[in-house]
Amino acid sequence: MIMINQKILTLFSVLWLMVLSTHLLATEPPHYRPVSTYSIIAFDPETREFGVAVQSHWFSVGSLVPWAQAGVGAVATQSFVKADYGPDGLERMKNGYTANKALKELLAEDDGEALRQVAMIDINGNVAAHTGDKCIQAAGHQIGKTYSVQANMMEKETVWPAMARAFENTQGDLADRMMAALEAAEAEGGDIRGKQSAAMLIVSGEPTGVQWKDVVLDLRIDDHANPLRQLRRLIRIHRAYQHANRGDFLMEKNDITGALKEYESATNFYPENLELPFWTAVTLASSGEVEKALPIFRSIFQRDERWKRFTPRLVRSELLPDDKKLIKRILNQ
Repeated sequence: MIMINQKILTLFSVLWLMVLSTHLLATEPPHYRPVSTYSIIAFDPETREFGVAVQSHWFSVGSLVPWAQAGVGAVATQSFVKADYGPDGLERMKNGYTANKALKELLAEDDGEALRQVAMIDINGNVAAHTGDKCIQAAGHQIGKTYSVQANMMEKETVWPAMARAFENTQGDLADRMMAALEAAEAEGGDIRGKQSAAMLIVSGEPTGVQWKDVVLDLRIDDHANPLRQLRRLIRIHRAYQHANRGDFLMEKNDITGALKEYESATNFYPENLELPFWTAVTLASSGEVEKALPIFRSIFQRDERWKRFTPRLVRSELLPDDKKLIKRILNQ
């Protein structure tokens, strides 16, 4: 009986150690993850948009590093990342702290600050950045007017200066300039471990009170052999849908000419996609602009007949008029 009890006790002890070790692994603080990377945070004084862009040899870098809130600021938290810097930094800046004060307070509360690399920017364009002494080299940051670039575990120390030059010398909107900064980093060798994921987050200049409406752009490539190429491709596609949405808005205003220009721009940005011109044709046909819609339908049906089979289904959902003659004309294209 004693031997049986001892065996049970031993088995229980082993199981308990297994459960405990599993729990410890499951609850390991995320700020010990080596999300070493290069990133940029920026503020556009004209549009008042905030942006963060990042690339790393780490899975799903976009879920940890970039943080931004309309009318408040932006944060990039990396190296042995402590994600808390994101929401905590934004909360402080929302309450009136400058970027410098918010970052200084959070660093003072962090026993691991020597391993952190963090940058913040506030609503007034004030920028603050920190590269801890124990960040894996090459590591450093450079603060410019309304932006900061930062990098760690880089191939060489020329990475972040190259990012700064690219951002300052590139024309275009915030997405264009931040993308140029990322590509400049990679051209200098980038992360010494390689590349895996990338992300870009941009929020609007004026908060609506509904955070999801304030997001201008939120793109992530979680795992890819060439994440920057994919990010640039997604930015192009994003612009296509922006033009399509503006076209829909102009159609609602009965500005047919303006809408067609926007729809054409959408197709030019994303010519390999048939859905954007398809919905353009549907919008035109349902608005009485049938003659403008028919050539678009014809082009789409010639490239993929599935859209022809799909078209009649829109009548029941009231996306096309319940007009048999009209539907027949469309399907005869």
